[in-house]
Amino acid sequence: MCSLGLFPPPPPPGDITLYEFNNALVCGHLYETLPLAFQSQLADLPVLGLPKETLKAHSRLEHGTKPAFIHHRESLWKRCINAWRDVGVCGVLNEVANAEEEALQWVKTGSRYALAVCHWVSSLHGSLFPHLSLTSEDMIAEFSQAVDWAGCTIRAFAWHPHTSKFAVALLDDSIRVYNTNSATIPTLKHRLQRNVAAMAWKPLCASILAVACQSCVLVWHLDPTSLSTRPSSGCAQVLSYPGHSPVTSLAWAPSGELLLSASPVDTAMLVWDVSTENCVQLPWFGGGGVTYLAWSPDGSKVLAATPSAVFRVWEAQMWTCERWPTIKGRCQTGCWSPDGSRLLFTVLGESVIYSLSFSEYRGEMQGQVGGSKTASIVADLSETTFETLYGEERIGGEVHSMAWDPSGERLAVIIRGNPDVPESPTVIAVFRTRNSPVFELLPCGFLRGEQGAQPQLIAFHPCFKKGALLTVCWSTGKISHIPFFFVSAQLPCFSPGRSPVARDHARAFWGAGGHCTAMHGIWGGLPAPPELAPHFWAPETPKPTRGVPRSAAGRPPPRAPARAARRGGSSRAAP
Repeated sequence: MCSLGLFPPPPPPGDITLYEFNNALVCGHLYETLPLAFQSQLADLPVLGLPKETLKAHSRLEHGTKPAFIHHRESLWKRCINAWRDVGVCGVLNEVANAEEEALQWVKTGSRYALAVCHWVSSLHGSLFPHLSLTSEDMIAEFSQAVDWAGCTIRAFAWHPHTSKFAVALLDDSIRVYNTNSATIPTLKHRLQRNVAAMAWKPLCASILAVACQSCVLVWHLDPTSLSTRPSSGCAQVLSYPGHSPVTSLAWAPSGELLLSASPVDTAMLVWDVSTENCVQLPWFGGGGVTYLAWSPDGSKVLAATPSAVFRVWEAQMWTCERWPTIKGRCQTGCWSPDGSRLLFTVLGESVIYSLSFSEYRGEMQGQVGGSKTASIVADLSETTFETLYGEERIGGEVHSMAWDPSGERLAVIIRGNPDVPESPTVIAVFRTRNSPVFELLPCGFLRGEQGAQPQLIAFHPCFKKGALLTVCWSTGKISHIPFFFVSAQLPCFSPGRSPVARDHARAFWGAGGHCTAMHGIWGGLPAPPELAPHFWAPETPKPTRGVPRSAAGRPPPRAPARAARRGGSSRAAP
């Protein structure tokens, strides 16, 4: 099991993390740039600064905009239809109970009794699930993957799965789309685009963006050849369903055929066919709603977190599910390995990372989730004190969000510090990972931004070819890109002492002067730095440069992983 005590000390104050090379993070000052050999890899990626002062948040009223219009008398039937669309059953009962038509006295009386029963049931439900008493905005802030959703400039971020294009949702409810191949920056605005919690680009498609809003899901259809900087609201589809708001999470199927949406107030996930605007509910009794979704990259499984101490994993062929109760709190976040065989997740109130492995069933067993019965702890992120030349620094706490790069070799984790302790900041910890033949989680280092900047959101570039590229959205409104240069373990590597054939390959890799000759084809012409040596192919533990972590002194790793989160029953739902 990996722990923070095995990490090298964080960068010194005033330094920022620039890049990773040869399994070590390189830090420097803000004005420093990447080496010339690496600059071409990030030449087209914009480093953005979006200060909060330039944006103005809208005033958000829970009751809507009805008082701004002249009162128009509508029939009771039309008012009930509007109430059903906006609120649901309780809205219809409230409309009938307060109707002014005298001929419906007995209907009004029955509606009042039914409304009282609904309020009683709602209060009972709220006592079991306290999050239901929150306002829509507070609920989004509670379950968002952004660390400080309510106060930060950037509220959501999404890379396009196939191109160097990303979308940024801002505090003023606008969305900006940046493309490295175009100077045009479209700004998306819509009257229903309020309190954006998440975004997701449609796979295998150029420019379809799904947006999770307070009252609905917006699906923007953008023309990649258009030079317009302000697409009209007619380019957006509105997907809404009674009782399914606010929407806090979205997930596209890797094939792009289906879209999942989740709301903390709705116990059912919705499976949308965007082309027809039809949806199918995947109901589950218990849990109090769905807060977070993650579709596995192979398309076989879906993680569905709930506000209570249980989460579910759905199998995406027959749509059966299995549930795993947790010990302390709800599942906060999770991410899948590239092949969909492993799920890493965290629990609110715990400073550890859990792992679940999944088997692939065929034949008669096809259609089962296939998860292991228990989850094992693979990383302990409890608070650790690092003694450096600049004093003590305490790092550790609960995990807020995670991101696993597409190669499956780097894992980035946002660790929330203790808000009551100024010396315990929110940081990003990076692990080196390997999923096969056995799962390994090794320390890489901590990432540091500018002075006073706290990480808010993280996402890996989906198609960076020189290793991995992590995009970090900071509390200052800056968006930076940190490259991790490494050769993927999926490429064949050879040992000079293994066989004559291997020795021939080794001679081909290493030329005169210690330079890697065959590496030039992999790195696209990048010269190997002078310090590069044949031991580059062997795993290397980062060497601390300043100080030794106090908690790491003489602490051997445990012999076996701890166990937690036993699996419960299974269920089946036919969409």
